[in-house]
Amino acid sequence: MYQQYPPYGWGPGYGPPPDNNMVWAILSTVMCCMPLGIVSIVKASQVNSLWFQGFHAEAHRAADEARKWAMWSAISSGVLIALYVVFVFVMFAFVGVSFWALLP
Repeated sequence: MYQQYPPYGWGPGYGPPPDNNMVWAILSTVMCCMPLGIVSIVKASQVNSLWFQGFHAEAHRAADEARKWAMWSAISSGVLIALYVVFVFVMFAFVGVSFWALLP
C-alpha cells in the first residue's frame, strides 16, 4: 500500500495556516478607508503563500499585519465620521446663533 502524505507546509506541530483576515481586509476597503484597506488586502494575500513555502513565522506576521491594517482602516473611518458630525453640529450652531441675531 502507499502512504498518504500531508499537504506541503503541514506537518507535526504546524497545523493549518493562520487565518489570513481577507474578509476583514475586503470589508475595510469597501466600507472604510480604501488606502489602508488595500494594504490589508496585500498582507492578507501573502499569508497562505508564505505558509506553504515554509515561512511560518512570516505567515503569522503577515496575518497579524493584515488584521492591524484592517483595524486602522475602520478606526480612521470612524474618527473621520465623528469629526464630520461634530463639524456639522458646530456649523448648525453658528447658523442658528446668527439667524436669531438677525431677528428684530
